Amino acid sequence: MLMATSRPRPNHDLPPPSLALLALECRAPFEFGALLPAWPALSRAPASDGHTVLVFPGLSASDATTVPLRGYLGTLGYKTAGWSQGFNFGPRAGVLEKAKRDLRDACDASGRKVSLIGWSLGGVYARELAKELPDLVRGVITLGSPFAGPPKSTNAWRVYELTSGRSIDREHEQFNLPVAPPVPTTSIYSRSDGIVAWQGSIQQPDHDETENIEVVASHIGLGLNPSAWWAVADRLAQPEGAWRPFERTGLYGLKSFIYPDPARS
Repeated sequence: MLMATSRPRPNHDLPPPSLALLALECRAPFEFGALLPAWPALSRAPASDGHTVLVFPGLSASDATTVPLRGYLGTLGYKTAGWSQGFNFGPRAGVLEKAKRDLRDACDASGRKVSLIGWSLGGVYARELAKELPDLVRGVITLGSPFAGPPKSTNAWRVYELTSGRSIDREHEQFNLPVAPPVPTTSIYSRSDGIVAWQGSIQQPDHDETENIEVVASHIGLGLNPSAWWAVADRLAQPEGAWRPFERTGLYGLKSFIYPDPARS
């Protein structure tokens, strides 16, 4: 079992995204299509040091959904792997134990710490694994993960209860989800996310190696979005033990347009 704690829960008045934002999720195929014209820039991402990256899919998704992202990271020189547990229907019996075994095996095989990436619910797994096994984790990157909001601040909570057979309210009471793991932690999110209320993906500065990176994306498209891919590659390329916050300025102001200021009102 992952460790449970007793810290006050987040704002319970946070509603899920509006129906208008939910309707905008249909733009995900266009985000995927944008990868081709963006490829020359993506291929110039910071060089990899070859460490292992484990990628966790979102709710009701499988490793097939993370193939494009893992393929891209592979071209940069990372050794990548999925979670190898079929469709993600929540933390059913044995799911988290298998994830911990995979993390230990990856560390043993490489002799190095492993980076964890999680899309949506997969990011919650990645964060909690890093809290329990921080000595094995180099860093955590989440994509639209609902760790900081109340349990029903997403448009997917009913799907979660249906597929997992668990009460989402009881699940939230078991874990201290808002607290960051004690490793470099990056939350990539979008204010136009139609599934997860973006405020629920904002990481508070629990320690000096936490940050939020905003991109313009749909929830379904976050793992296929060129700007999200660049941010992931940039974060993975940081030398171990020499973490620095993401630099969102440069390229004649273009970068600050692609990555809006997360601190703006």
